Amino acid sequence: MTTRSGQLSIRDASLYVEVIGQGYPLVLMHGGPGADHWSLSTFRRLAGQFTLVFYDHRCNGRSDGPPVSSMTWENLTADADALRQRLGFDRWAVLGHSFGGQVALEYALRYPQSLSHLVLLDTGGSQWWSRQNAPELLARRGYRRSTVELVRRFFAGRITPGEMLPAMLRFGRAYYHSHGLVHVARAMLRGEWRAKVRPEPLIYAGRELFDDWSVMDRLGEITVPTLVMAGRDDFLFPPEHQVALANGLADGRLHIVERAGHNPHEERTAEVMAAVRDFIQVTG
Repeated sequence: MTTRSGQLSIRDASLYVEVIGQGYPLVLMHGGPGADHWSLSTFRRLAGQFTLVFYDHRCNGRSDGPPVSSMTWENLTADADALRQRLGFDRWAVLGHSFGGQVALEYALRYPQSLSHLVLLDTGGSQWWSRQNAPELLARRGYRRSTVELVRRFFAGRITPGEMLPAMLRFGRAYYHSHGLVHVARAMLRGEWRAKVRPEPLIYAGRELFDDWSVMDRLGEITVPTLVMAGRDDFLFPPEHQVALANGLADGRLHIVERAGHNPHEERTAEVMAAVRDFIQVTG
């Protein structure tokens, strides 16, 4: 089993990359923006079946280089494909969670010959779901009006850098089916205390990158086998959107994880790992 980590010069950026495991290559695109690859640490248990490629998107986590204004769909996807070439893979499987899933969708549209499988984990093909629907859904779930308005500002990038972590503490439990603090504690034990959170990419994306963004009308162009998976209680990209995603894809398979929210890989880890492992092996 191989393990290597550190900075790699990729195009005009210095990306933090960690490669572990053995077997068919699987790249994992983390969510956020503003998070890093440690948010997908549970997938390390697949290192016995796959060569796992974790990395921090440009301007996120420990990646460095150009200013946050360079965080465009063109650059995010070109970075990923340059990384694939640098690591010597002809093709690889791609898994994207949340924002990482949106990068993965753009990647599949722009570099269709570079991936063999696509896994979309709690993500969306239109930013309407997190910017408009999510606050309304939380209001229906009984959250206070002030919290709902905070969520609305948060996903539109209308917060200051100092507000990011306090805001997440305010509505963080909405990301889980239950016992959010328990899952956060477990994540810390897995090593997520090493995570480097940065507010600037979240703010920039909310104000610029996500403005009117949607690929829903282009889903049929993605012909690679795709697993669409999400928690039943996800408030950002709820089941009705997952159905639309799967139905719009040329070869989409839907898997809703019961008793889980936006992070089913933390709440129902065994089920998610098995689904990803079986999907890539069966369709590979």
